[in-house]
Amino acid sequence: MAAASLQHPGFLLANLKADSSTKTLLQRCQELVKIIEDYPAKELHAIFSWLVESIFGSLDGVLGGWNLRLLHSRCTDFPLVVDFLKPSGAMMKLVYKLQAEEYKYEVPVNYLPAPVKASIQEGVLPDCPLFHNRPHFPMSGVLTLNMALNPFEFFMFYFASCLITPKNFSSGQHGTTDSAYFVLVDMYLNYFLPTEGSVPPSPFSDNRGSVSAPPPRSSNLSLAGYGVHSPSLLKHHIFHQPSVNADPAAQEIWRSETLLQMFVEVWLHHYSLEMYQKLQSPQVKEPFSPTEEHVLVVRLLVKHLHAFSNSLKPEQLPSSPTTHSHAHASPLEEFKRVVVQRFVQQKLFLFLQHCFGHWPLDASFRAVLETWLSFIQPWRYSEEKSSSVPAEGSRSEPDKWESFVQENLLVYTKLFQVFLNRALRTDLVNAKNALMVFRVAKVFSQPSLAEMIQKAEQLFLEPELVLHHRQPRGFLTPSQGGSFLSSRQRMVTDAVFRVKSHVYSLEGQDCQYKQMFGSDLRVVVVKLIQIIAQARQTAKRISDQSTEAAASKSLLAWLTSSSTESNNVLFGAELEESNEFLKKTHEFLDKALENLCSIFKLNQSQLTQLISNVTSCQDDGESRLPDCIVGEDGLVLTDLGRTQIINGLRRFDIQYQGDPELQPIRSYENALLVRFLYRMSSLLNQKFGGHMTKLCSRPDFLGRLGRHYLTDVGAAAAPMRSPTSSRRLDRMRCARVSLRPLASYRTLLILLLCYTLGTIFSFGPASSTLLILAAAFLHGMLMTVCVDYTR
Repeated sequence: MAAASLQHPGFLLANLKADSSTKTLLQRCQELVKIIEDYPAKELHAIFSWLVESIFGSLDGVLGGWNLRLLHSRCTDFPLVVDFLKPSGAMMKLVYKLQAEEYKYEVPVNYLPAPVKASIQEGVLPDCPLFHNRPHFPMSGVLTLNMALNPFEFFMFYFASCLITPKNFSSGQHGTTDSAYFVLVDMYLNYFLPTEGSVPPSPFSDNRGSVSAPPPRSSNLSLAGYGVHSPSLLKHHIFHQPSVNADPAAQEIWRSETLLQMFVEVWLHHYSLEMYQKLQSPQVKEPFSPTEEHVLVVRLLVKHLHAFSNSLKPEQLPSSPTTHSHAHASPLEEFKRVVVQRFVQQKLFLFLQHCFGHWPLDASFRAVLETWLSFIQPWRYSEEKSSSVPAEGSRSEPDKWESFVQENLLVYTKLFQVFLNRALRTDLVNAKNALMVFRVAKVFSQPSLAEMIQKAEQLFLEPELVLHHRQPRGFLTPSQGGSFLSSRQRMVTDAVFRVKSHVYSLEGQDCQYKQMFGSDLRVVVVKLIQIIAQARQTAKRISDQSTEAAASKSLLAWLTSSSTESNNVLFGAELEESNEFLKKTHEFLDKALENLCSIFKLNQSQLTQLISNVTSCQDDGESRLPDCIVGEDGLVLTDLGRTQIINGLRRFDIQYQGDPELQPIRSYENALLVRFLYRMSSLLNQKFGGHMTKLCSRPDFLGRLGRHYLTDVGAAAAPMRSPTSSRRLDRMRCARVSLRPLASYRTLLILLLCYTLGTIFSFGPASSTLLILAAAFLHGMLMTVCVDYTR
């Protein structure tokens, strides 16, 4: 490639576009590293937007870019890509190089999160300060609004959008936690939100690329994006990039703020608070549906933010929950203090609420569940890394976790109630579903957590009058004319204000709060305990049946079983769970019962009574069908019947009731023979169907013998055990030849043994065939006579 001084920016871009289709990724990365190092910012500016799009893909999903979500650690290009895009890599050097200049890059407003896009289109200032004071102007000849971002913001916006942009992946392809994208997210979080030390300075001066502070918000603008707290509680640098004369420490913190706000807005801010308050129904479908990969990345963000927040130096911790003065805190320490509550809490709650209400009732919900459990256990990511709530007297600040519970009460209580409703509709015999119930019960049974939630609920139920007594003055010591009692009262008042502010900011002033430890929810918990007990009984019964079935699978039993018995086996009814999984199910449900009783203070006698009631009801109803009504086409399940089937309480004695000739080919049948014999049977029935019908219509012995061979006697006598039409049964009772039993491996083995036995006794194939046909005819006559005799 020619020297940098001789190349035109347009020529450089054309060369790179040509190389993208002819050179390998290794060659392109090596060339890009050299270009970034040698070329001035003016020429790099011309290729930056194209380069970012070629790496992360287009915002509309048409261009896949480097497919970072599918690039796994086993791929040869994985270390190359990660090294190029890491925080200290060549690509970030390009970002810093352009950041030192006054360059801007346009992003269409249509690709911003829906609430942000709606605010901009309505001319309202968005909640997130990241999008304040941005020039919005249409492209030439296009009516679409655009937003101007600096290089760092532009890069992070495309990187974050890469996760949620629909890609044209082939079926079976999906991102995992060892993908290049997941690894890079972890790298960026650790670099820009460090738990130890400070953010490394950028290699280029940010002064010329920094943006002046946005003007203060007008008083009529909503502060819903950050709860009810006023921005004045924060230092000025928390909400914007620093100006030229800002503190050098604050010069570096803006990258951390920008990265976090971009991740939160792009990954979480898809559901507006107004929409949530108006449409709190699982039936309401909003346009955005996160994937399991998306949720896993959000969980990584939550875990790191807890670790980042908990790394706040002890001397920077507030002496009480009401202390807001941190005059000596560095910008990074101040950022740690407010990062979870001010930047993440509300949007994460709305995100989880939507997932809880709309996610399918399958095992993939585990990703959503673990994200929720990670958020409500911040103590797990502190320096002590406690698996349970630290007790008083530990090194952790005792009021810290209590304040966290109070400021996030709905995340604990409301989502717990939604989870209970999901659990009631879930098949708990499945070990993966039983594990999720066990995980939730285990987390909420941690020592003192239930007490902290109960205390927070009691604070919320305090009379509204207590809020009017909040005074702005500081505490007075006894020597100053105050008392410790007034200090205690002030702390309680602030706690009440904290809980009410949180709930009202999300639910509205006229909300009807449902207590987690109230009588209504206790009824639901008792119902869940009954369903868990029922699932335990079902798992035990299935385990016993599978053990018996395995013991009875002998060659003799296989040979002596009739064709009708084989057809009565439910198609595809192989057990989903092996005995090992069923044992795990029983173990998970046992521990879940124990933990639920611990949380809601149920004694052993109450639990025993509930389980005994369930067992007796199950024994009484074991032989009965699920609750149904009779419709035009047979039995139709009611809602109660569906619940009974889901939880394994009752079931249909399912047998195949369609045309025996058209049932799916079984594992014990030869597929070629089934198809060939079906054609033969169809030809015979088509040609001699009338004669066979007349024969079977005769009232004498020949008629009865014909009905024995040419009709399905079992189908004629079988009751309707599942929804089916009477017309189908009529077709099954028609006289016809069925040669399909000859395609069974069991029948073929019996015939082989008969011919082998005939060979031993010196019978030829023809003689053996005649003997077999004679034996079959005599068997039919004997069965017909026996039937007549029994009548």
